[in-house]
Amino acid sequence: MSWAALLGLLAALLLLLLLLSRRRARRPGEPPLDLGSIPWLGHALEFGRDAASFLTRMKEKHGDIFTVLVGGRYVTVLLDPHSYDAVVWESRTRLDFHPYAIFLMERIFDLQLPNFNPSEEKARMKPLLMHRDLQALTEAMYTNLRTVLLGDSTEVASGWHETGLLDLSYSSLLRAGYLTLYGVEASPRTHESQAQDRVHSADVFHTFRQLDLLLPKLARGSLSGGDKDRACSVKGRLWKLLSPAQLATRVDRSSWLQSYVRHLEEMGVSEEMQARALVLQLWATQGNMGPTAFWLLLYLLKNPEALEAVREELKRVVWLAEQPVSEMSTLPQKILDSLPVLDSVLNETLRLTAAPFITREVMADLALPMADGREFSLRCGDRLLLFPFLSPQKDPEIYTEPEVFKYNRFLNPDGSEKKDFYKDGKRLKNYNMPWGAGHNQCLGKNYAINSIKQFVVLLLTHFDLELGSEDTEVPEFDLSRYGFGLMQPEEDVPIRYRIRL
Repeated sequence: MSWAALLGLLAALLLLLLLLSRRRARRPGEPPLDLGSIPWLGHALEFGRDAASFLTRMKEKHGDIFTVLVGGRYVTVLLDPHSYDAVVWESRTRLDFHPYAIFLMERIFDLQLPNFNPSEEKARMKPLLMHRDLQALTEAMYTNLRTVLLGDSTEVASGWHETGLLDLSYSSLLRAGYLTLYGVEASPRTHESQAQDRVHSADVFHTFRQLDLLLPKLARGSLSGGDKDRACSVKGRLWKLLSPAQLATRVDRSSWLQSYVRHLEEMGVSEEMQARALVLQLWATQGNMGPTAFWLLLYLLKNPEALEAVREELKRVVWLAEQPVSEMSTLPQKILDSLPVLDSVLNETLRLTAAPFITREVMADLALPMADGREFSLRCGDRLLLFPFLSPQKDPEIYTEPEVFKYNRFLNPDGSEKKDFYKDGKRLKNYNMPWGAGHNQCLGKNYAINSIKQFVVLLLTHFDLELGSEDTEVPEFDLSRYGFGLMQPEEDVPIRYRIRL
């Protein structure tokens, strides 16, 4: 390299350092500003290492609203649940989720959709997941859970099996969910076609799981060379498994899938991009149910009183039914809606383990009103972040002993659902937020709740289930999963199970 070129490079580096060292100043009316000690990076390393611990420290230092520098972006964090509605219901012209969603869609799933309008897509999908077709999805999910869990006759007579609880929960729910939404081998079903469904859905799950383990690194752009090769290979395999041509051979595809593919075709999306979109939807619709069921079952196995309460409720409700669960071809919605103890266990599980980021891009300079009367100025181009995992879900003012699993926390003394929780002496509207809120609340909430409850009912009524060891501890979180929905454990939990004859 010539001296002139070297001097030019040094000059460019000096200019870059000068630009990076320019420090934003807090203006009157803005939230407290914390830039960290590293130019441009700011708090990126701390935030990426353990977001919950970092944001807890910032809240203790600055209060329930503050702005931090994270990798060149200024992120205003709001942790007052009384004020969340001012964000989640704000107009998209002022606070918009779509730019960040499109960024993640491209970075994680290599997906680019022309004229993509998330609001239009949600409006189209809403009746298919929440209202009109929910019963059909729930019934199909029950059938497919039975296929996955109970269909292999060789397991019935083979005694105890050892596996991981996460693997059992995640694989069962994702495989059944895939068959429910994306179709099965044949209709009417035969023993042979169901066996093929089990093999094929297991292939889909194991391939999907490899991508799921890389997802946090994909989102943050921190893949190593080997990880990049692995991600490329896994994505290619999933695109083939979920290609429109492959899915066209399957029967009993859900109306949701047919409507979504028709929507993509109307947008002029290529078959290659359609496959990528269908992989994204597999993650969006199925990626959180398995981890939820894992934590729920683990808490039950670690808390005998809770497990007994759920078992007694199932006995009582099933006794009132017209036939035993083992003989039911579907689990009626009436039964699913008559399980307040299981509902409380599910809500408590989600309170302890659901940790999504609710993000909005600030599209114009605006004043954010707080519930206590304060008002803070936000700058166009910044990002706004809510983290309900810290507040309300882990707030000791709202929940006594917030780190402790209490199966009846969401039950009133009369057995009805408890909905009255308070902070600063005021009743909270947003006291548990695993499903998001406002314009971006999860459309699949009811389908997911029904699916998880059906899985738990089937497992507890057809299987003997126990921990691999009496001194099994609840594992720590995989801290890289903060922000992506349900937390996952650092390691699986060994269990033993057998099908009751």
